[in-house]
Amino acid sequence: MEETSAQPQEPGWEERLAAAEKERDGYLAGWQRTKADFINYKKEETQKLEEIARYGSVGLVKDLISVLDNFDLALRSFEKEGPVEKGLYLIRTQLEDILKKRGLEKISVKPGDPFDPAVAEALSEVESEHHPPGAVVEEIEPGYRMHDKVVRPARVIVSKDKGRE
Repeated sequence: MEETSAQPQEPGWEERLAAAEKERDGYLAGWQRTKADFINYKKEETQKLEEIARYGSVGLVKDLISVLDNFDLALRSFEKEGPVEKGLYLIRTQLEDILKKRGLEKISVKPGDPFDPAVAEALSEVESEHHPPGAVVEEIEPGYRMHDKVVRPARVIVSKDKGRE
């Protein structure tokens, strides 16, 4: 007597199997997309936290820049009256060093440099025999950048063409 190992199969099982495999593949693809989205989210959040850590103190630094400006004004006023105590210069240097440790640096703008609106703000234009049009004539207030962002643009006077109003 011969036995057959084949069991009777229900009709349409191949279609149901194909549908189940398609559904499985859809769930797998959805899971993979969700996993990739989550990894990207974690990267974005890490970048945001790094930016907060890097630039979180910008408000305080801006306030201290104005203190530094006022300190310079006071020093110039004292210098007009006579010699200034060395300790005052040391305090100013200490304040500047603290700001440098936090990533603050002075933007270098000198007379004769071309005006760059990315780092400087033109307060006025004057005719100048010594500088070409569009060049910095004088720096009124220094500018500062923190890491790669301008915290305060330098405030300058720019030369213009003669006869131009």
